[in-house]
Amino acid sequence: MTFVVIAAAVVLALIGIISMRPSEFRTTRSIAISSSAQTVFEQVNDFHNWLAWFPWEKSDPATKRTYEGPSSGTGAVYSYAGSRMVGEGRMTILESRACDLITVKFEFLKPMACTNVSEFTFKSEGGKPEGGQPESGKTVVTWSMTGSRNFIMKASGLVMDLDKMVGDDFEKGLATMKSIAEKHP
Repeated sequence: MTFVVIAAAVVLALIGIISMRPSEFRTTRSIAISSSAQTVFEQVNDFHNWLAWFPWEKSDPATKRTYEGPSSGTGAVYSYAGSRMVGEGRMTILESRACDLITVKFEFLKPMACTNVSEFTFKSEGGKPEGGQPESGKTVVTWSMTGSRNFIMKASGLVMDLDKMVGDDFEKGLATMKSIAEKHP
């Protein structure tokens, strides 16, 4: 009987701890790219370009992809269906302000349904190095994702660091984007 009471107390305490965890999450990573804001902006504003830098694109080469709406900018849609690792989902550009901001709605359908919002900001950094010649351009790109966490996601957060897992992928994607953008004139 004592064991049952102790086990029930532990379960209730664990439920309480999980319930008190934040319901919202935000993951953010940034990188400085030696390229113009326009060049970097174009990498994000057109889903066709994501094939080259988006960190999850290489997970399943057999992923089925479809594009709807305009080819880029507000209203562009990218849907995908792949292996269990990739899952199934849809991304829609909700807002696109040239060289400033792109907001993307991520709808994950499988293996677990949820909706998150990613925001990409582009900040040009100029300046004159020694000698007075202006730089060709640097852009700081910030990629953030926000969303809600249900009870299961809160519980898994006790043993898995979502910010680190997603953040590591953001860093890989941004590094690849940097490599691509810096090859452009």
